[in-house]
Amino acid sequence: MAFTLGEIARRLGGRVAGDAAILIRQVGTLEHAGPGQIAFLANSRYRGRLAATRAAAVIVGADSESLSTLPRLVCEEPYLMYARVAALLNPRAAPVPGIDPQARIAADARIAEGARVEQGASVEAGTTIGAGAWIGAGCHIGGGVAIGEHSRLHPGVVVYRGCRIGARAIVHSGAIIGADGFGFANDGGRWIKIPQLGGVTIGDDVEIGAGTTIDRGAIEDTLIEDGVKLDNQIQIGHNCQVGAHTAIAGCAGLAGSARVGRRCTIGAGSIVLGHLTICDDVHISADTVITKSIARPGTYTGLYPFAGHAAWSRNTALVRHLAKLEARVRELERRLAAGFTEPR
Repeated sequence: MAFTLGEIARRLGGRVAGDAAILIRQVGTLEHAGPGQIAFLANSRYRGRLAATRAAAVIVGADSESLSTLPRLVCEEPYLMYARVAALLNPRAAPVPGIDPQARIAADARIAEGARVEQGASVEAGTTIGAGAWIGAGCHIGGGVAIGEHSRLHPGVVVYRGCRIGARAIVHSGAIIGADGFGFANDGGRWIKIPQLGGVTIGDDVEIGAGTTIDRGAIEDTLIEDGVKLDNQIQIGHNCQVGAHTAIAGCAGLAGSARVGRRCTIGAGSIVLGHLTICDDVHISADTVITKSIARPGTYTGLYPFAGHAAWSRNTALVRHLAKLEARVRELERRLAAGFTEPR
């Protein structure tokens, strides 16, 4: 698939500077793009690479337009424009409709026209699969599941009974949706399992990364709202709620009943403890542990900087004595306020 730079601008916006007839077949990086490829500059630190690029054309902001004589697509947000151009040149594959003979389909499962179910997949009783949906090889779809139109489950996805996935979802291999939440009651030192009676409800246009797990609710459903993007190997505990258009990076975890608002971002490796509430428009830096609810939008960071081991050990030892230091400072302040000074 190929478009001229002028055609791309007409479809996606932006302004062409230079040869609008240049043909673009693919995207590329400033360092490695060649003929027929378009690169982008979104960070001023890489201006030197712009001067040396061999791309056929570049996407730039207005402040960088004069830095190159190549054909340019000038726009307000080059990275966003790059994403749109990449999607234009690399459209999602459409499923070839049909049910593989080696798929196992329950007699009362309803699979809409235009859907695809691949080899080794199993679809249990009472499930509905929408038009244009694509169920990859080896997927297991439990009883009473609903999967919306044009959603794609890559090979090896497991969806437990009673869960719902909206339209145009993408679920990558190894994801498990609807396993039991971690619910146990202590009976004199022995753990008694609490039945997990809820399900998982996932909205439209959600993407779920490989190896991510979303537990079913204990009583009510775990809820993932429209447009949420989950990276690989994320844990979403039972009864969590994730607001629309929130994005969570890899290896993060939400403990049970955590509620995250809309348009939030959570960095890789971060943890939100259970039963906390994060308001809309909060941005949590990587490796941050959230230990109390957040009521104000903004960026929150709890990262402990790394250092050489010896320096880290010394600093950690000092941290352990902060409580004693605080007590000494308070005592000195009390004595000074009372008119006393430390003996010489």
